[in-house]
Amino acid sequence: MLTVLKRVGFILALTALGATSAFADSHVYKLYVDGLACPFCAYGVEKQVGGLDNVKSVDIFIDEEIVAVTMTSNAVLDEAAARKAVSDAGFTLRKFERPKAK
Repeated sequence: MLTVLKRVGFILALTALGATSAFADSHVYKLYVDGLACPFCAYGVEKQVGGLDNVKSVDIFIDEEIVAVTMTSNAVLDEAAARKAVSDAGFTLRKFERPKAK
């Protein structure tokens, strides 16, 4: 839990500085999650989404209620699988955004 708190704090600091490199990667999906309000929530979502096949990393942006999911090369995140993972964590996936083509 402490690792998640540190990571969330670090990500929030980077976001405040305008360094949103997690969104710049062409393998990053943005999951807009309703009710994502605290580090405990973030940990639950990170655990569920991070357990999906071919997920390289999960970054949580609590203030924006966004989960940035980076996939391994050539892997695709299935929207239904993402929706189920978010639901299994106890939240609702409001919007699923695929990576923008370069």
